[in-house]
Amino acid sequence: MDTVLLLPRLLVPVRPRLQVLEQMAVVIEGELIAAVLPRTEAFELYPGARRLELPEHVLLPGFINMHTHSAMTLLRGYADDLNLQVWLNEHIWPVEKTFLGPEFVRDGALLAIAEMLRGGTTMFNDLYFFPEITAKAAAQSGMRACIGLPVIDVPTAWAAGEKECLEKGLAVSAGWRDEPLITTVLAPHAPYSVGDEALRRVAELSAEHDLPVHMHVLESKWETSESIQQYGKPTLERLADLGLMNERLLAVHMTQLNGEDLEALSGTGVNVIHCPESNLKLGNGICPVARLAEHGVNLALGTDGAASNNNLDLLAESRTAALLAKGYAGDPCVVDAFQALEMLTINAARSLGQSERLGSVEAGKLADLCALRMDALQTTPMFDVVSHLVYAASSQQVSHVWVGGRMLLRDGQFLHLDISDIIGRARNWAQRIAAENGMKGVQML
Repeated sequence: MDTVLLLPRLLVPVRPRLQVLEQMAVVIEGELIAAVLPRTEAFELYPGARRLELPEHVLLPGFINMHTHSAMTLLRGYADDLNLQVWLNEHIWPVEKTFLGPEFVRDGALLAIAEMLRGGTTMFNDLYFFPEITAKAAAQSGMRACIGLPVIDVPTAWAAGEKECLEKGLAVSAGWRDEPLITTVLAPHAPYSVGDEALRRVAELSAEHDLPVHMHVLESKWETSESIQQYGKPTLERLADLGLMNERLLAVHMTQLNGEDLEALSGTGVNVIHCPESNLKLGNGICPVARLAEHGVNLALGTDGAASNNNLDLLAESRTAALLAKGYAGDPCVVDAFQALEMLTINAARSLGQSERLGSVEAGKLADLCALRMDALQTTPMFDVVSHLVYAASSQQVSHVWVGGRMLLRDGQFLHLDISDIIGRARNWAQRIAAENGMKGVQML
């Protein structure tokens, strides 16, 4: 088995908390981190190991994007500056009705995978149609993915309705069970787009198979009134009655929480996935992350899809999350830089029940890692590396990425992906979408 010593200038292992280490070696054997120890000890214990010097770099766990719709990179910038219901009903869903299919999902997922890897993301939690295609794209690219098994009450190109969604989703889950890079979650679209019977079945399957449930929850004001009108009760009360308010729920957005909701969440184990840039862009509100943290809720970050963000840059998302929390709470001390970094790493792993495998640089964990060069203008001088990661660094400073010990990015260059082909396919889709919709003056690079 090949042994590699990674020798960064600085190591931020995330666990133990608040540590920044110098003169350390991270030992990779196969897909695992074999040891984290001082360099002098590593040189003695592993004399024949290959060494990779990272003299201007910080090494840390790979980032985990806890909510995205990867294939929607092909709709980046297609319909901007619109409210959620207009955006969905008049633009996104109609264009998906015309173009959604396996080829669209494959090409969009590959574009997203490349963008995420380039920014230090080593795993993503996806929610989109044709999940088997996204799973294949991720596995072939060497990226770790948690694939959502979508459930929605309207016919789509993938399934005719809720029942077929569940049947096909379970088949996808079984088909990818033996692929180490791929895990699956149940993914009902939203409380307003999935009925009680289907959600009750989701809760049963989640308990039976120990599968997380990935769902948009309380994303907009419209949803709160719709729940009362359609079901006669608030969203979270309905989800509790259906058996979904537990540690397996990944509740995405949660911008419409009130005091009663915060109390209802306390002690349930529900994980909240914060997508600040998408929420701001769609004008949907602000998730009160500081108050959620006070109630002991596990918080992680997602970018949402590129159609509503418009990028998949988790470092940028962490900066927005930290700054927005301070402004919303009127308190500069909430969501400090290290807490923001935890939301990208160990908290995300915990939300998926994978904190024993992922989310920190510790012996025995999977070697999902990223390194950033910190000798750039915007990160000089450097008094606090974690502060710089969140408030100053750019994702373009990511130089190296490993997933399961396999190097996928070296000195900013992809080792296994054909980026020219990926970009070319995306441009072809843009031309087809623009032509179908009579878009004039579209700039096609």
